Amino acid sequence: MRLLFSIAFWLFFAVSSTGLFLGALVVWAVTRPFDADRRVLHLYSCFWAQLYFYVNPVWHLKVEGRERLPWKGAAVLVANHESLGDILVLFGLYRPFKWVSKAENFKLPLIGWNMHLNGYVPLVRGDRESIIRMMAGCERWLSRGVPILMFPEGTRSKDGEVKAFKDGAFTLSIQQRCPIIPIVLTGTARTMPKHGLVFQNSVHARVRVLEPIDPAGFAGDVQALRDHVRDVIVREKARMEAER
Repeated sequence: MRLLFSIAFWLFFAVSSTGLFLGALVVWAVTRPFDADRRVLHLYSCFWAQLYFYVNPVWHLKVEGRERLPWKGAAVLVANHESLGDILVLFGLYRPFKWVSKAENFKLPLIGWNMHLNGYVPLVRGDRESIIRMMAGCERWLSRGVPILMFPEGTRSKDGEVKAFKDGAFTLSIQQRCPIIPIVLTGTARTMPKHGLVFQNSVHARVRVLEPIDPAGFAGDVQALRDHVRDVIVREKARMEAER
């Protein structure tokens, strides 16, 4: 049954993505004259991603604290990273932001093309020139009052434990004088199988948006801000898992 369900889901994913990308092109073209930041297109993309939760009876998602996210204004959103499914889950925030994502994802048919339309920010991990371009791209969006979202671990955790954070998000927060907003994910590791395409029996994913953290209190110390935010996420993740 799991195999048959998985086949049906991936067929639906492929067919629906074609139609939804055509819809994204229409939204992009119609809103371009009055929505230079592509906020409407991003919200459309949120619906696109969340559709796969709406139609999937074994995936369940609960989002808490969405009201802490700005509709407008610079902010750096940071989340722990458990699986590819984190991307679908975080689109469930339904707030405007720009993703920082691996450059390879932008090459994907339909999904990657939509990422280009949205103006998301590509990154080649370990490539110094790409990191410089990524930071500049994030600075441009933040200067326009558009939040960005990053996974400060840089890659998915293999065992569910929160890995060490990289400095980029926290450097941006301090330089741009905008808040860091921690976001904690649990239960997402089972949404997208890492090795294979067959789904697990059931997924109960949770997203909790925490209180914004003002970088001004860290006197320009990137490492202190980074370590504080990581500690906050680790503690909240443990609390959420205990609640479950």
